[in-house]
Amino acid sequence: MSLCAREPHVPADRLVAEMVPPPRFDSVRFSTYLPDPNQPSQFEAVKVLEGFAGGLGGAHAVTGGKRGFFGFGKSRAKGAKTPAGPRGVYLDGGYGVGKTHLLASLWHATPAEPSLKAFGTFVELTNLVGALGFQQTVRTLSGHRLLCIDEFELDDPGDTVLVSSLLARLVEAGVALAATSNTLPGKLGEGRFAAVDFLREIQGLSAHFRTLRIDGEDYRHRGLPEAPAPYSDEQVTKTAYATADASLDDFPQLLEHLARVHPSRYGALTDGLKAVCLTDVRPVPDQSTALRLVVLADRLYDREVPVLASGLPFDQLFSEDMLRGGYRKKYFRAISRLTALARDGKRLIESD
Repeated sequence: MSLCAREPHVPADRLVAEMVPPPRFDSVRFSTYLPDPNQPSQFEAVKVLEGFAGGLGGAHAVTGGKRGFFGFGKSRAKGAKTPAGPRGVYLDGGYGVGKTHLLASLWHATPAEPSLKAFGTFVELTNLVGALGFQQTVRTLSGHRLLCIDEFELDDPGDTVLVSSLLARLVEAGVALAATSNTLPGKLGEGRFAAVDFLREIQGLSAHFRTLRIDGEDYRHRGLPEAPAPYSDEQVTKTAYATADASLDDFPQLLEHLARVHPSRYGALTDGLKAVCLTDVRPVPDQSTALRLVVLADRLYDREVPVLASGLPFDQLFSEDMLRGGYRKKYFRAISRLTALARDGKRLIESD
């Protein structure tokens, strides 16, 4: 199979139905999160989020008579406005500290039917608005108890205004919010566009959340051996043909193909794959290409698809300028996740 031969179309109803934790995080729970003994903030995060989930039980957040976590469920007098103050929790920390694990655990622990909870990445949420329209997205999500947004990032002013408006409407409807990011809510967009011109929208977004800082090192590489060195083109090709449901692509051609597929469809791009094999891995040529690759790396990681590659190692994908720029945390996350998948891919060579 070839990823370059795939151009998936994802209908709107599938976008809504798939707003659940991805396969890698389907079975995670707070009890399966392993805090670093040297990081008290990780233990505190579990405690706080367990209380947050418990506060979302009972009636819908706006109309319930109990005061829940961060003001959720506060009863309202006639004609009163939605309670002021944060209406959600924002998990801030570096890559690899387990933020997505905790976010998915929160989703699982919230006492509501799956149809009343939504979980998606930031790009998937913005694409849902594009597919359904703003008003229909508000109607679709307004009845939910909880909306979890993973990888919350603002890469352009349009997204800033769109998400600010959407979350404001959902908060008014009583939807609890939870998000993860490598960037504090008040700093979203910084270093990427003229964030100062959209300060009001960014401050409005920040007001919806109480920030929960999670410190620590990248758990994906804690105590593990270094990533395997790249293989030869011949090894990668041979393994691809010997592995059921594996794809085989030339890396530069794949990067060109990603430009023709909307990032929200990258999950569908990998449907049914048990491994991704890439030849001639080389540095990405520009920022737009790099950001698309980050999304693909996230979707492969979510779906636990091992990667086998020839060419340069993954820690040489992004230039020094990219690793110092406004998107540096995204690039480090991609390197971390691709390295973990490369370890998984090593087993394909060993079993061949």
